[in-house]
Amino acid sequence: QMKLKKTERIYLTEEELKLIEDFVPTTGKKIELHRDMFVFAAYTGGPRVSDVLQMKWADFDGSNINYTIMKTGAQLSIRVPNKALAILEKYRPEKPSPSSFLFPMLPEGLDMKNEREVDSAISSATAYINKNLKIIAKGAGIEKAISFHTSRHTWATRALKKGMSIDKV
Repeated sequence: QMKLKKTERIYLTEEELKLIEDFVPTTGKKIELHRDMFVFAAYTGGPRVSDVLQMKWADFDGSNINYTIMKTGAQLSIRVPNKALAILEKYRPEKPSPSSFLFPMLPEGLDMKNEREVDSAISSATAYINKNLKIIAKGAGIEKAISFHTSRHTWATRALKKGMSIDKV
């Protein structure tokens, strides 16, 4: 018989999210990209890391991101708030190809029809992102053990505190 252990849902407070936003990494561009992806997700509906990694410029119409959730197959359209728009602008190529990813993490030539290859690329990228998020949290003075999934809980908690109904969250 399986014993179900109740896990703690870790989320960031407004102050902690601001500390992450303001954190300036001293090494490399990837850690900055990982911070920006986390902040983007925390402001834009809390999508899963697998969905953020697969978002393409074709999914963005200038104000909304329209995508199919990888886990459920449901289609979703999310209005991108100003802070997240600023992050997208930072990564927008001069002439973005519709097939280019919003965030340059997955290889451009990735065969999206090859599920094994896509899953492997997503798993590898997720591990790298989560490793750097721990470095970012420590550097920002946050004692919580965060992962990309924390951005989902952060968005949901912020939305509830601002009065959004639980069924919408």
